Amino acid sequence: MMKRNSHSECSKSILAKLLKDPLSLISICVIGLFALLALFSYFISPDSTPFANEQHLEIAVKKPGFKVDMLQIENKTVKETNWIEHLLFGSPSKYTSIPIYKHWSKDGMHYFETYTGDNPNAGEIITLDESSNYNVVSKRYLLGTDRYGRDMLSQLIVGTRVSLSVGFISVIIAIFIGVTLGAIAGYYGGRVDNVIMWLINVVWSVPTVLLVVAITFALGKGFWQVFVAVGLTMWVDIARVVRGQVRSLKEKEFVEAAKALGESNFRIILKQILPNVVGAISVVTASNFATAILQEAGLSFLGLGVQPPMPSWGSMIKENYGYIILDAAYMAIIPGLAIMILVLAFICLGSGLRKVMDVKR
Repeated sequence: MMKRNSHSECSKSILAKLLKDPLSLISICVIGLFALLALFSYFISPDSTPFANEQHLEIAVKKPGFKVDMLQIENKTVKETNWIEHLLFGSPSKYTSIPIYKHWSKDGMHYFETYTGDNPNAGEIITLDESSNYNVVSKRYLLGTDRYGRDMLSQLIVGTRVSLSVGFISVIIAIFIGVTLGAIAGYYGGRVDNVIMWLINVVWSVPTVLLVVAITFALGKGFWQVFVAVGLTMWVDIARVVRGQVRSLKEKEFVEAAKALGESNFRIILKQILPNVVGAISVVTASNFATAILQEAGLSFLGLGVQPPMPSWGSMIKENYGYIILDAAYMAIIPGLAIMILVLAFICLGSGLRKVMDVKR
């Protein structure tokens, strides 16, 4: 009980020190904001359809703040979704939406001229009678639209889920492999240490991008493949840190006392040594999270990451980087800024953790 209370008090002390550091506090707030956006993306984004993929080619590449009227005709074939399905996957739209330029009524009939973006507008005329179930709503695109007429803001919000998911799951994979191999190498030493260090040095010598691309080619393109590919390239840092920490801790008195009491090597590593390595692991994990986000963005930019129609910040840059030389550079800059802000937040958090825990790498 005393040991558990000691760990709890230590955690509270670390959190209190982090919150006193302005840069760490801002980083925690930024990461928390992005996490909320990722979790509730389909409740927050203006386009709550799956992958925020509602397309209107008539309004492609419109600037931020663009406003247009939409004719919404009820689609009775769409099935209702519960809130859990909506939270995870979004919901198909209940309406068929058509951008319109103007509308008027005459002799009990309603007329709608579709929006074309031409000057003068020369759209088709849609005619509906009084019995038709429709709405006319005004829709504003705060960040404009992409080349498919999709809402850039919705794509950005839903894309947050991909970046954080890849970072989170990749880091879990890296921690599992890195801690396991690092602890074994540091505790047992000798030939076991030599073999594991040889493996670490081999992986370390291969350029990270090349290794990620090679693993992606082997596993195939896709959402889940990115997790594995990124995770399998980040465990080396963790393994090296854990190995060094374990080598110094295994000579301590409390480890010798555990051995004298007859505890197994597995229990000594798990119960006595690893709890004292958590600080170092936390610091490396924060920087690895930032690395995972950058690697996912790079893979998506190369077309090897998540595949359309699933949005990600890297794929948004890939689709829109050609507009940088035109008058729509913001289409590539906005997702680039999102990547920069989130990566910087994790780097600053890692720096704060290093200062608070007094970890030396």
